[in-house]
Amino acid sequence: MKVRFLGTGDAFGSGGRFNTCFYVEHRHGAFLIDCGASSMIPMRKFGIDPNGIQVIFITHLHGDHFGGLPFLILDAQLVSRRNTSLTVAGPPGLGDRLFAAMEVLFPGSSHIERQFVIDILELEPEKAQDVLGITVTPYIVKHPSGAPSFALRFEADNKVLCYSGDTEWVDDLLLAAHNSDLLLVEAYFFDKPVKFHLDFATLATKLPQIGARRVILTHMSTEMLRRARETGYEIAEDGETVIV
Repeated sequence: MKVRFLGTGDAFGSGGRFNTCFYVEHRHGAFLIDCGASSMIPMRKFGIDPNGIQVIFITHLHGDHFGGLPFLILDAQLVSRRNTSLTVAGPPGLGDRLFAAMEVLFPGSSHIERQFVIDILELEPEKAQDVLGITVTPYIVKHPSGAPSFALRFEADNKVLCYSGDTEWVDDLLLAAHNSDLLLVEAYFFDKPVKFHLDFATLATKLPQIGARRVILTHMSTEMLRRARETGYEIAEDGETVIV
């Protein structure tokens, strides 16, 4: 697997970073992990063809993680002229929220006839599922978003990739990330505990139990970005590519 960080920021553009969006290439194709509101901008900036994306996996239904979907769907219809199906997989309630978002942002856009099919797949917690050659297992985390919020464990190309999503510490992160080849994990603050988000100090005490082979920190506040190099861990950067 090869991961391109299209967006590594929080909801507020801290550090001038784009909203969360990771582009993953594997032997069967390519998928996105989250599609924050700004995601079409780094796709254009970094030369990613949106028509090459087969699946978009969504961790939770906040705008900085799924708000780019209406823009991507309209682009596929009006600009990129997509003619192959697109699967969007995420928490229960995804279908209704996507419909509502499209109607709020672009009234009437959810009903327009398209030259491609959108398959909405609502994932079940702790149930491994094959989605176009990728095995994905969601784990419920603690981050209120009007629907269950997930950490996602992916298996492809004989590798394991885990993304924590947004959450305060929950023990299910041990299951989601156990012995992963790459763990992408939120570190919103350095040592300030806040509800519904991870701080690095808490995370650092748990990483030995997780046993991930490689850890990259993402979704950082301005305060965390100032201190990120103190952690000794890799820091996700917009536009960077890593090999799993």
